[in-house]
Amino acid sequence: MAEVHQTPIPGVLEIFPKVFSDPRGYFFESFRQDWLEKFGVHENWVQDNQSLSQKGTVRGLHFQTGSYAQAKLVRVISGKVLDVVVDLRKGSPTFGQSYATELDTEKNNLLYIPRGFAHGFSVLEDAIFVYKCSNYYHKASEGGILWSDPELNISWKVDQPILSEKDQQWPTLADFVLQSGGGL
Repeated sequence: MAEVHQTPIPGVLEIFPKVFSDPRGYFFESFRQDWLEKFGVHENWVQDNQSLSQKGTVRGLHFQTGSYAQAKLVRVISGKVLDVVVDLRKGSPTFGQSYATELDTEKNNLLYIPRGFAHGFSVLEDAIFVYKCSNYYHKASEGGILWSDPELNISWKVDQPILSEKDQQWPTLADFVLQSGGGL
């Protein structure tokens, strides 16, 4: 069984699987649908993604819009990341607020991110990052928020971030609100 914790942002869940260790190593269930269903989450996972990133990399903040919006279930299978979500749900009482947690191979924790959130992570130790998606990637529906937006004031815990060109070009939260008419 796993411990599932509500985060300060409604709908975002952090999951801590029970790990069984012995002299041979360890075993744990890395995913069970019933963990999420107890919290009213019923997703049809259609795509798994995996990335390898070196220490200091920042990826995000990404989302997909409209009928291609995605819920995600994220974790690392090696290394450590600071995982960050930003609530972009139009009319949400926590709109614009962020939540961050470290995902690592010591805790083997996962984060469930509903549709309507921007998501990103910084790599604190070289990491293999995996995530389930509730919808297929659709390039034309891709969007993002500038990772370094001063209004968000996210401490990414890296000194000299390694970024893609695309992640340096996303709009600030304020510009996103103007462009989107108030959120996702």
